[in-house]
Amino acid sequence: MIQEGKKVNFQQVVDGIGAMTCVVSVQKRADGGYGDIRIVTGNMAYIDSIEHPMGGVQMLKSRFTPNSLYTDYMTRDLNFEDFCYRSAVEKKCLHSYAHPDRFDVWFNMTFLPLTPDDGDLCFCTYTMEINLSADSSRMSNVSSELASSVLETAIKLRGATDFEATMADVIKDIREICLAKQCCILLMEPVSRTCSVLCEDIAEGSLKRPMAEIIDDSFYDLAESWESVISGSNCLIAKNEQDMEVVRQRNPEWYKSLAENDVHSIVLFPLKSRNERHGYIWATDFEPGDAPKIKEALELATFILGSEIGNHLLLKRLQILSSRDMLTGIMNRNEMNNCVDALSDGRQSPGRPVGVLFADLNGLKRVNDSLGHTAGDELIRAATRVLRRVFHDGEIFRAGGDEFTVISVDATLEEMERKVRQIAKYEKDEDRVSFAVGYCVEADCRNVRNALRTADERMYENKREYYRTHPKSERAENTPKP
Repeated sequence: MIQEGKKVNFQQVVDGIGAMTCVVSVQKRADGGYGDIRIVTGNMAYIDSIEHPMGGVQMLKSRFTPNSLYTDYMTRDLNFEDFCYRSAVEKKCLHSYAHPDRFDVWFNMTFLPLTPDDGDLCFCTYTMEINLSADSSRMSNVSSELASSVLETAIKLRGATDFEATMADVIKDIREICLAKQCCILLMEPVSRTCSVLCEDIAEGSLKRPMAEIIDDSFYDLAESWESVISGSNCLIAKNEQDMEVVRQRNPEWYKSLAENDVHSIVLFPLKSRNERHGYIWATDFEPGDAPKIKEALELATFILGSEIGNHLLLKRLQILSSRDMLTGIMNRNEMNNCVDALSDGRQSPGRPVGVLFADLNGLKRVNDSLGHTAGDELIRAATRVLRRVFHDGEIFRAGGDEFTVISVDATLEEMERKVRQIAKYEKDEDRVSFAVGYCVEADCRNVRNALRTADERMYENKREYYRTHPKSERAENTPKP
């Protein structure tokens, strides 16, 4: 290449660098965008990384050809293109340390501008170092001002008694750091295939719709498709129409949703810890020139928040495991005992009335013996469905195999009588469901144990009546004591 009488030998440039290095060309367009991005040449270390990649790295093509499109070797990556453009065209020295999802390694990357340009072609060097595991010292290479701002928000989570309320403050801080109109963290539950908004902040005066109004039962499928748009990178940056066109090509449905909600730019990061994806964090509608700072801010925030959110969700799951019955999803005996203790010692609802109901499922042993435990489990789930039609989930406990307890604060005797009639009505809608029921109401929650004893005695009276009218039931094994 000849420019102003000087011959630039790109091969000599890269051969003088020990680390894996290549020269990248970026085609500059008059409208401020860019065209083709090519790998002009590389040193032996770089070429070897393509033709003989290390473990965990797989290239699209394993033979290096000078001046080839970079997409001959890797899936199109808007982050890589952004760095190449800013270095080659805007003549900036850039550094990034990232873990693209497409590779099970960390990349330590440096971009240095080269001069002179060749007409509409601009050049930079791309140097990379591959690490099999994360190097924390590389991650700390961000501006002190930005690091201080992000860490200050993250420190709020330490010792927070209300995680979700604190996250609402954190996301507000992050949105303000990004100078974006909207910032949100969306959680994804793979078992139920549902999404929920952990926290969100919208700039004052913005007409952006809250995500809670947008999410529906089908939204999980849309959120799951974002991985294909990120396409193996560590995040998605779409800062202008050219980038948004890539989103449209990769995911027309999501692009349509973004357009309908007046989103013109977005930075999207998956939230992960221990290689498990918990959801996504994103910022939308920012100044295109702020995209590098926003990426850097969210990159650091994601690294911190992914771990915090992972720990929160783990504790939440452990709490569910300790308090929920896994077969039915209602609360278990351990949680019932906690509730009774809190009511009886006055820690919860002192001086308010409480209604207690025992519902013992008739015929479970007969179903287990004749049809098997799978049918027995379905009978228990069917019984739970009946109780859920009458009482709130927070009132129902599975106290044992075929025993259910309901504890209802502020219940009246008339209300409990009405709900017993509802149980008798709804159990007819479920095959084989039949309850023996006993109930009692106490004027003060602190007497809940008295209500439990009385309801239990009345349930056994009802059970004896059931055996009297159903002589072929499992009387011999299950006759209640007088």
